Amino acid sequence: MADRTAPNCHLRLEWVYGYRGHQCRNNLYYTAAKEIVYFVAGVGVVYNTREHKQKFYLGHNDDIISLALHPERVLVATGQVGKEPYICVWDSYTVQTVSILKDVHTHGIACLAFDLEGQCLVSVGLDSKNTICVWDWRRGKVLAAAPGHTDRIFDISWDLYQPNKLVSCGVKHIKFWGLCGNALTPKRGVFGKTGDLQTILCLACAKDEVTYSGALNGDIYVWKGINLMRTIQGAHGSGIFSMNACEEGFATGGRDGCVRLWDLNFKPITVIDLRETDQGYKVARGENSRGLSVRSVCWRGDHILVGTQDSEIFEVVVHDRNKPFLIMQGHCEGELWALAVHPTKPLAMTGSDDRSVRIWSLIDHALIARCNMEEPIRCAAVSTDGIHIALGMKDGSFTVLRVRDMTEVVHVKDRKEAIHELKYSPDGAHLAVGSNENTVDIYGVVQRYKKVGECISSNSFITHMDWSTDSKYLQTNDGSGRRLFYRMPSGKEVTNKEELKLVQWASWTCVLGPEVNGIWPKYSDINDINSVDANFNNQVLVTADDYGLVKLMRYPCIRKGAKFKKYLGHSAHITNVRWSHDYQWVVTIGGADHSVFQWKFIPERKSKEALHIAPQETLADSNSEESDSDQSDVPEMDSEIEQETQLTYRRQVYKEDLPQLKEQCKEKHRTTAMKKRERAPGNGIKLHFIHGYRGYDCRSNLFYTQTGEIVYHVAAVGVVYNRQQNTQRFYMGHDDDILCLAIHPLKDYVATGQVGRDSSVHIWDTDTLKPMSVLKGFHQLGVCALDFSADGKRLASVGLDDNHTIVLWDWRKGEKLSAMRGSKDKIFVVKINPYLPDKLITAGVKHMKFWHKAGGGLIGRKGNMGKTETMMCAVYGWSEEMVFSGTCGGDICIWRDMFLMKTVKAHDGPVFSMHALEKGFVTGGKDGIVALWDDTFERCLKTYAIKRAVLAPGSKGLLLEDNPSIRAISLGHGHILVGTKNGEILEVDKSGPITLLVQGHMEGEVWGLATHPHLPLCATVSDDKTLRIWDLSPSHCMLAVRKLRKGGRCCCFSPDGKALAVGLNDGSFLIVNADTLEDLVSFHHRKDIISDIRFSPGVGKYLAVASGDSFVDIYNVMSSKRVGVCKGCLSYITHLDWDKRGKLLQVNTSAKELFFFEAPRGKRQTIPASEVEKIDWSTWTCVLGPSVEGAWPVISEVAEVTAACLSNDRRVLATGDDLGYVKLFRYPVKGKYAKFKRYVAHSTHVTNVRWTHDDSLLVTVGGGDTCLMIWAHEPEGLREFKPCDSEESDIESEDDGGYDSDVTRENEINYTIKALSTNMRPMTGVKPHLQMKEPSIDERQGVVRGSRPPVSRALPQPEKLQTNNVGKKKRPIEDLVLELVFGYRGNDCRNNVHYLNEGADIIYHTASVGIVLNLTTSCQSFYVEHSDDILCLTINQHPKFPNVVATGQVGDTGDMSATSPSIHVWDAMTKQTLSVLRCFHSGGVCSVSFSATGRLLLSVGLDPEHTVTIWKWQEGAKVASRVGHTQRIFVAEFRPDSDTHFVSVGIKHVRFWTLAGRALLSKKGVLSSIEDARMQTMLSVAFGAVP
Repeated sequence: MADRTAPNCHLRLEWVYGYRGHQCRNNLYYTAAKEIVYFVAGVGVVYNTREHKQKFYLGHNDDIISLALHPERVLVATGQVGKEPYICVWDSYTVQTVSILKDVHTHGIACLAFDLEGQCLVSVGLDSKNTICVWDWRRGKVLAAAPGHTDRIFDISWDLYQPNKLVSCGVKHIKFWGLCGNALTPKRGVFGKTGDLQTILCLACAKDEVTYSGALNGDIYVWKGINLMRTIQGAHGSGIFSMNACEEGFATGGRDGCVRLWDLNFKPITVIDLRETDQGYKVARGENSRGLSVRSVCWRGDHILVGTQDSEIFEVVVHDRNKPFLIMQGHCEGELWALAVHPTKPLAMTGSDDRSVRIWSLIDHALIARCNMEEPIRCAAVSTDGIHIALGMKDGSFTVLRVRDMTEVVHVKDRKEAIHELKYSPDGAHLAVGSNENTVDIYGVVQRYKKVGECISSNSFITHMDWSTDSKYLQTNDGSGRRLFYRMPSGKEVTNKEELKLVQWASWTCVLGPEVNGIWPKYSDINDINSVDANFNNQVLVTADDYGLVKLMRYPCIRKGAKFKKYLGHSAHITNVRWSHDYQWVVTIGGADHSVFQWKFIPERKSKEALHIAPQETLADSNSEESDSDQSDVPEMDSEIEQETQLTYRRQVYKEDLPQLKEQCKEKHRTTAMKKRERAPGNGIKLHFIHGYRGYDCRSNLFYTQTGEIVYHVAAVGVVYNRQQNTQRFYMGHDDDILCLAIHPLKDYVATGQVGRDSSVHIWDTDTLKPMSVLKGFHQLGVCALDFSADGKRLASVGLDDNHTIVLWDWRKGEKLSAMRGSKDKIFVVKINPYLPDKLITAGVKHMKFWHKAGGGLIGRKGNMGKTETMMCAVYGWSEEMVFSGTCGGDICIWRDMFLMKTVKAHDGPVFSMHALEKGFVTGGKDGIVALWDDTFERCLKTYAIKRAVLAPGSKGLLLEDNPSIRAISLGHGHILVGTKNGEILEVDKSGPITLLVQGHMEGEVWGLATHPHLPLCATVSDDKTLRIWDLSPSHCMLAVRKLRKGGRCCCFSPDGKALAVGLNDGSFLIVNADTLEDLVSFHHRKDIISDIRFSPGVGKYLAVASGDSFVDIYNVMSSKRVGVCKGCLSYITHLDWDKRGKLLQVNTSAKELFFFEAPRGKRQTIPASEVEKIDWSTWTCVLGPSVEGAWPVISEVAEVTAACLSNDRRVLATGDDLGYVKLFRYPVKGKYAKFKRYVAHSTHVTNVRWTHDDSLLVTVGGGDTCLMIWAHEPEGLREFKPCDSEESDIESEDDGGYDSDVTRENEINYTIKALSTNMRPMTGVKPHLQMKEPSIDERQGVVRGSRPPVSRALPQPEKLQTNNVGKKKRPIEDLVLELVFGYRGNDCRNNVHYLNEGADIIYHTASVGIVLNLTTSCQSFYVEHSDDILCLTINQHPKFPNVVATGQVGDTGDMSATSPSIHVWDAMTKQTLSVLRCFHSGGVCSVSFSATGRLLLSVGLDPEHTVTIWKWQEGAKVASRVGHTQRIFVAEFRPDSDTHFVSVGIKHVRFWTLAGRALLSKKGVLSSIEDARMQTMLSVAFGAVP
């Protein structure tokens, strides 16, 4: 049996031939170490010409197309193409990544440029808007982004002499950009009469706002400011592709093959014509060539580097300029398919669509011969003696040349279609030529290549061929995936398989056949592997595929999906791969990237020594990854882990989808909304206690807090449990399952991550239970692992998406620091290095990865372990490089850096949890044992077995089984805290006794729930096959438990409370003694699940049993006989209730039918609705019928009401639904869509709700979250006023009375944009929405709302005139100066007149002008930087920012272009713009407000969602943003003493907001405590002091 692991040998990239000159410009530079940096395919190359050595940067995964050099000339930035392209900033000396910038661009990154200090990097995308983005590259953060231009941008550069200015150019445009705040504002260059409007290809900035640019026609355009000043005509014969500025001047390179040098004032110095160079370089092109074309120049001192379109690099010494050195060559543009290796010498031959055949020396790393042919070449072969080389052409001919001097031996054309493969026989007698005409022709070499046979059995084109060692057989592969054999040289097909059994093949380059089955993935039928070549000596195989991967496998590999090592470098498809004659090297050629890569082969024995080589050496191999194929060579996965890896936590409907669903449904139900709806009930409930702990699929989620309380999670609730008082407090901020929990090093804050479409992480205080920060926007589906750094400032989180994205946060700011795809396989744990917070580890299914932060990305390497194990837990040890991880096999792996030092057997079965102590470790495993270890895992100090025998008397329940699987473990306060898979939390005293603190059901849905008729007890039954009795009084413990043979879905106490009936999932049911849980009787009459079971009231004479096969059986309890069957239901029965007399049953089915049956015979009755209401029901748990109609929500299609229960006083109906909401309604709930109070604590569906006998508690059980929640009932009037936890109902009722007419009009104004071609708009007349008032001199200027002192109405002509010249636009008429503005915008704005300077000035706005009016001199001064109407204005009240004003304007779309709405922050006295904030509020900004410290600015948009955004205005950074309200918000203001709390008011709502990190949390204002108050439209807000 062949070995199924990956081979131990590996490849290392040694040389890359070529340079990417096509479709790229400006991509060749000298580094500080005088090395040359450029790129080929997906590799960044640093080439040392003196030592003739290359280093490679391998951080990209697709073609690199742009490159920029940092001003200090050590760091390089490269940008790539791809669906999610990224930018890498790397060190050219160590070739290590410094920073990764991602998640902004799509399609590709066309240009890059560093600014003068090298702090900022600008990039241009290839998307349709050619987005321009400015990065703080060290932090990986976007500072500003804007749409660049509608057409391609070719070059971008920072103005090195003015801060915050950039220039970009491209197809028919040049733009000059200003960066202010987060806004990039463009001004188009004006070509005017000086030059033609044309495409600009490159540019360079000089002093005094001068910019030089190279145009398509070979002219140089000189710009001053934004105007074209002059042109230098005919600088080049045609397009100027590259321009490079240095201390001495400028170098330009053009399509005409010349390089010109210019001095600093752009006076010509000299011309270097590369076309004139010595013919010895074989520069003579074939007929098809365009001659030499320069794509990149770099001038440093007396050296000039020139890169050409045809993949050559020249180096020119200035004083000897007619002797350029050719230092690098490669194939020109066109696919590269032909590759052959010399049989005895270290030579490789390649032939390409550029019609050249080239011979490369693998030792000297140089091109030694080149010859141009007439046709594109598609394949090549060298004869066995190394004398002839045969080339197969695209036109169906083949040519044979002598290797020695490239002279032609013969040219044969027998076919019309391309020749795709040819091979000489091992004895050198024959040449086989395979064509796309489905044939192989055999030619005799000695007979001057006369045709001697043909093979014609294929029905598709020939792709691969191999000869046998005795030259008697040939095997072929063709395009249809058939493998055929022929006898040579006749070409007769061999069909008898026996004859082939002994054949030995001379080479193996075929992709089909049993020996190479393993190269194909397990279940694929695709043909994306282009080439293979076997190395028989070392028994390895190398393959090349369409994804740019070179893979190394064992040979032969028989089973599909073999393990491999893979190497990136080529970007697109690799067309061919061959071993060199002595197996020292592998040569691969890329199709589209037409590059030749040479890899050094390092056999097994050498790899061992390779561990001790210099870092540079090992790095090149670090991109080899183990294969991704399945688990064949890994021990079987533990069943629990297997189960857990299958969990996806997908939901049909996420809570985030509700608002949209409601909107969709509202349309249908507009009519019913007009009717008066039932009010919400006055009473409420409050979560009191939860029985449950999530242990079945989570690990390490249980900790002691600072105060010695215990924090853990279950369902959607974070629980803080006080073990002294046996009480719980709850963090209720989540709205779906919490999957992970991490505790801050100070043990006072906790981070929890939840399931969700856009899932969030909450960091909250365990004492106040208030959220400190909410992180969202990066993880889809859910967050499965979290960890705080040792200093508590950073948090790492892992998502549940397919790539298991890892994000590193600065959690207080809510900022994402870095993110990266983690692993295809599930990640179970993430840990930040306690000593170096830039490093972290992740561990999970089949992997352990070591990461370090690089800018906005993370770079990860797999740990080197022999066989891949699944890791369940990991911790850092006592030094920064020591890591300990627990595997699914029960071992502890000890790592140093990325290397596995040793393993220690610790448990039987997986090690699920481990915890590092000051001295040593503690581990817990599936075997139910807690082990204490010393600090090197040398010896186990003590073990504790979790057994019933050692349970202490004070326990709050019973252990279900001995040695339960341990999922969480933590130490503190002299105890070990243990969480088990069965949902128990135990405290182990160091001396041995164990106390059980909390427990709940195990995995499996919980449906059955019954409360005792007169004691505070309840019973639950679950799919986990247990029946449990719980004490609801203060002791909160489980009193009894019984294992059942099947899971159950329902239970019920008899009216005297002595018996308990339980319905099981296999159609049977039992009646047990309610105290001892021993069987009294059992029946098995049905096949389907028993879905509900009820004793008749009174003495409990009858028992009604409903089953999934749509019958209700009625049994006489005394005689234990079935006395009746209710038939006629069409579907699964969901609920039943008896009436008070025990004579009538009401039944609900899953098809929403409501039936009535007479007991005990089971005859069906039809009762009119009016009568139903008069019947006195003993219980009401049904969800259908007129008296509960209002309990169904608007979105009932997705959110079924699963359970209901009427309180015993008949006033309140509690319901549970599919979305996890518990709701309270006023009973009877008539009419549609009644108002309610709702509570979120359960995560998925609530399966059952029950009131206790005295209505003091409500008990609910959740399906998937397995918990039993106890809610305290707070009757009407008793509730002390609390921030209400219930929410308004789904549809706002329309009975609130009309608006004031002004408000109505303002709500409907749509601020559309008028003219936006230039910033100041040429318009005549008065704006439509200003026409409502006649513009008279008597404009109301002064008194607004009577709060301001009167000001004389007519303005006197001012004596002194202040105007604003800051950033004046160039206007066609130079002498228009704004003198005076009449008017104040009061018709649709508010709070927009303010005092400045202790009342000396007032500030207000009208149209697009901000006006400061001095009250003593009556002088106006203006701020005119806005490009459209200002809608709001506010003043910064903080003394640190005197006279700072923010104004918000109208805009069209929120795409961040110059016409987007923006907020300008400016100084009222100097009129200087301090910051411009471009925002996504499409429509405009309708309210702005500064925070208490003056650092934050709050804005509200006019977009349909009325988005609320908070900015750090000085940096132009958006802190947080969230949908505000469905209807118009008029004002939003910060509390005067706060940076985190603000209030928004508007149409029929008031909302109270909190800023937590990057997230905004809001609560609606609730009026329910005031009698008969209705929510009205609010127009303004003020804050009072709390007495």
